[in-house]
Amino acid sequence: MKILVLNGPNLNMLGIREPGIYGKSTFSDLLNLLADTAREEGVEIEQFQSNHEGALVDKIQEAYGKFDGIVINPAAYTHTSVAILDALKAVSIPAVEVHISNVDAREPFRQVSYAGLACVKTIKGHGLEGYREAIVYLKEHF
Repeated sequence: MKILVLNGPNLNMLGIREPGIYGKSTFSDLLNLLADTAREEGVEIEQFQSNHEGALVDKIQEAYGKFDGIVINPAAYTHTSVAILDALKAVSIPAVEVHISNVDAREPFRQVSYAGLACVKTIKGHGLEGYREAIVYLKEHF
């Protein structure tokens, strides 16, 4: 199984950006978790992070016919990007949305997820461990 893991804007700043909300783990810690999970679950993972909406849309489109699942943390684009929603719908690859923080307990605008409308599951507030949960879910269900 091949899984594409997409991370949106500012996730490269993990450990620096608002550690009270996102924790002290770094982006490198996330990459290590993804590598460990891939090895443990016997799946292939490609990770991509961008601060640019179009780059994320391009990567989703490029996944068509190449990946069996997508794990996506659109970050701020969660609440604004119809383009990411449309790209996910276009490729019809099972996708799981992940949010490190519990967005339901934050500002009201963070409770709206366009990307989530095209996802089979959303995991919120489980920290970096949410990525592992998403990968395992895709492996077990698809």
